[in-house]
Amino acid sequence: MRDVLPVLGRWYAAGVPFGLATVVQVSRSAPRDPGAAMAVGPDEEVVGSVSGGCVEGAVFELAQEVAASGEARLETFGYSDEDAFAVGLTCGGEITVLVRAVTPERDPGLGAVAESVAAGEPVTVATVTDGPAPRGTALAVWPDRTLGTLGASGLDAAVTADARGELALGATGLRHYGPQGQRREDSVSVFLQSFAPPPRMLVFGAIDYAAAVARIGNFLGYRVTVCDARPVFATPRRFPEGVEVVAQWPHRYLRDTDTDERTVICVLTHDPKFDVPLLTEALRRPAAYIGAMGSRRTHADRAARLAGEGLTERELSRLRSPVGLDLGARTPEEVAVSVAAEIVALRWGGSGAPLSATEGAVHPYRSP
Repeated sequence: MRDVLPVLGRWYAAGVPFGLATVVQVSRSAPRDPGAAMAVGPDEEVVGSVSGGCVEGAVFELAQEVAASGEARLETFGYSDEDAFAVGLTCGGEITVLVRAVTPERDPGLGAVAESVAAGEPVTVATVTDGPAPRGTALAVWPDRTLGTLGASGLDAAVTADARGELALGATGLRHYGPQGQRREDSVSVFLQSFAPPPRMLVFGAIDYAAAVARIGNFLGYRVTVCDARPVFATPRRFPEGVEVVAQWPHRYLRDTDTDERTVICVLTHDPKFDVPLLTEALRRPAAYIGAMGSRRTHADRAARLAGEGLTERELSRLRSPVGLDLGARTPEEVAVSVAAEIVALRWGGSGAPLSATEGAVHPYRSP
């Protein structure tokens, strides 16, 4: 959804109706997670995807019908032995898709939501998917304001409270309420989609490997900062556009920088006078991933120095070093792929093994 919002914003500003399909629930080996979106706009232009190709044709037609009628629909697509290669999910999973017509009159908040997402401002969109409340109605919730309504003040209040809680976690999923927002009832289903600011990737060491890691981090959706104590190397022209470059001692920069459970820290400085104080700071603060470049001998020396600084075994166990998965990488670009693969595997619990050597669902179900 984040990826297609710029196009939706243009259609919305032009006042052109379009059909918006959003995955609101998945089970088993579904190809896309809740929040994946596909829209059909003017002249049959399509942006986004809800299944990676399995049911896009059926959703395309459905989105056109909904855009013309204005009546939102909820459809489930799953594996069918008889018709698996027509409109079923050949992967064997199941997805439920909400398709609704969007215009400024029907959804007064989408334009503001698109602007907030572009500006990195957190916002959650709550959309009714089923029940006595009008299907497809949407409520946009920011930390300090709301826009729109789900049709009942009590429902708006309950959903607003939950949406702000989900926004703090960056979570997305279905929630259930009574018609007036009652917590112990489940007659109304509401899909909460959070747009938290992009997670941060902090790359330390302005070397050629850092440029490649910054580029792939940017591609994966991180807000990337490269930091190095040497001003001659820490120059924006050496790094991809959109990457922040800071000339400062790494541990001092990190000490003054907020991190959270989504933050990725890549230490490529490869020098004890930078590595040790930096990793001492990093391993004692929230982060999703902390990786450090170097040989096994370098890692052993670094670990001994860190232990000498008082880091515990538990803190040291958070360090991924040598950095990356074993892909046989040699070039900076190949090493960046290795690092990115480890980050993705750690994020989703992947083994890093070839899929041809594993069994079970390719996309195992993850509860929201």
